[in-house]
Amino acid sequence: MAEWLIEDGIGETRAILIDRGDVRAARLFLPGELRAGQVCEAVLTVRHAGSTRGTVLLPSGEEALVDGLAPDASRGAPIRVVVNRTSISEAGRIKRARTRPTHAPIAPPPSPREVLRQDGHPVRTVTRFPDDPWPELIGEAIDGQVDFDGGTLIISPTPAMTLIDVDGTLSPGALALASVPAVAAAITRFDLSGSIGIDFPTLERKDERRRLDLALADALAHWPHQATAMNGFGFVQLVARCDGPSLLHRVRADPLGTGARLLLRQAEAVRDPGVLLLSASPGIRAAVKPEWEAELARRTGRILRWNLDTGLAPGAGFAQAITS
Repeated sequence: MAEWLIEDGIGETRAILIDRGDVRAARLFLPGELRAGQVCEAVLTVRHAGSTRGTVLLPSGEEALVDGLAPDASRGAPIRVVVNRTSISEAGRIKRARTRPTHAPIAPPPSPREVLRQDGHPVRTVTRFPDDPWPELIGEAIDGQVDFDGGTLIISPTPAMTLIDVDGTLSPGALALASVPAVAAAITRFDLSGSIGIDFPTLERKDERRRLDLALADALAHWPHQATAMNGFGFVQLVARCDGPSLLHRVRADPLGTGARLLLRQAEAVRDPGVLLLSASPGIRAAVKPEWEAELARRTGRILRWNLDTGLAPGAGFAQAITS
């Protein structure tokens, strides 16, 4: 039976959905962030004439879009809103969060456990994921590349949609079909949602395109979405409900923070006795918040030292125990 496993990390909460030993999905939660389902008091700062849309200022100071305004809603007035979708950082811009007016009682952001329970699977907290797939997951998300037998997926978030490009050396029909399991797995593993475009190899025959459509629908039967049929150029568009950034968006928007949290996670797992030496680039060191460093010292009971190396890539930091 599939179940969610949670790690309460330093500066983040990590979750993976395990089914028969395989990672089916992954989620990343950051403390203090806005989440879909949160209800709060805001201030209406912009009201577009003749429209039900505008902009609100949330208690955190973040601006969010609002839709469904009442005719008498006026600029500067307090307004209670529910968050439908949180902000998403993309190349060159940030999509602001979306909200709607509500009369529901004030509600804090749902906890990671509450969010995960919504899909009906049990949730269990662990100290460390079995066989630890997390570094590989984050590495794939940062690179945006997933290899499969016969080809590669290149996954890129863009302002319009998340694009998945299928490339390989097989014949077009064979490559398209071989990529389907990898595409379906990547969508749930990276928590992709919203508009997703898949650029398969061009298939000239209608029966080949139909076969691909059926294979993709079967592979994604467990995932609520809508899909277009493959067009003559091999393009398929998927649309699914989006309530926040995917794992891909999160790591691409903050590579230094991602690398810093990976390093702290590695350091927390060091079992050899001695002082903890953390080797990292200056950028990663600067991304480690003082409270994160203090929490690492508290959890490990160790003295921490840093070795800064400009030659280390953001994801190449490492931790080890030293005797002095």
